[in-house]
Amino acid sequence: MDYINLLAPAWSMGALLVLLTAPLGCLMLWRRMAFFADTLAHGTLLGVAIAGLLALPFWVGVLSVSGLLVLILWGFQDRRLPMDALLALCSSALLCSGLLLVNQLPALRPELIGYLFGDLLALNWTDLPALLVAILLGIGILAWNWRAQLRLAIDPDMAASEGIHPSRQRLIFMLVLALFTVLALKAVGTLLMGALLIIPALTARLWARSPQQMVLWAFVFAQIGIAGGLWGSVWLNVATGATIVLTMTLLFMLIFAWQRITQLRA
Repeated sequence: MDYINLLAPAWSMGALLVLLTAPLGCLMLWRRMAFFADTLAHGTLLGVAIAGLLALPFWVGVLSVSGLLVLILWGFQDRRLPMDALLALCSSALLCSGLLLVNQLPALRPELIGYLFGDLLALNWTDLPALLVAILLGIGILAWNWRAQLRLAIDPDMAASEGIHPSRQRLIFMLVLALFTVLALKAVGTLLMGALLIIPALTARLWARSPQQMVLWAFVFAQIGIAGGLWGSVWLNVATGATIVLTMTLLFMLIFAWQRITQLRA
């Protein structure tokens, strides 16, 4: 019962967060934007440092930097500049800026590991209402634009011919991702946010036969990773965020190995 009382708030909030990560992660794979999540995640550390410097709530700093990054990438759209190269530039600059600024703020240094790797167990029931509202907002935006997002992921030219505005939908997608970075900061930290999105979707891709199935399986595999990672971190007394990501990675490797062995036998 002591374990259950300890894990219940974290488990509930992790399960709620997966409602947003499953469709987001699938869209990221379909649109080949996996690196964008890491770029946004690295920006959260700078957001935390700026918030600490200005004595603001951390979510204000994180959301501001994430929104600024979206606008920067929006403004730098140029055929001469590959998007992956721009993301690499922004990712490195944001992470280094955040680390340098945190080192100048002694009050934040003891919490640096928590910001980098997260601590889902530090959440409590009072955090649930705000998290729930934000997740429902993100899900609502995705649901409203789901058909357009899916069409763009499958065939951008065909989607444009059907009257879908690629630039607008790209902006909406990036803004929902920015919202995710705020929500996931305490759960898995700056360095592991991308893994929370990508690994369940990648695992689901091995199993699913349609986009709808892929989102559903991504949700299932993420829930297994959250639950297994939480219990494993408590039993082993190790970092929660890292254990969640490693549990998801192990699940991916097991499913991939099982499918490969099955193919060899057939």
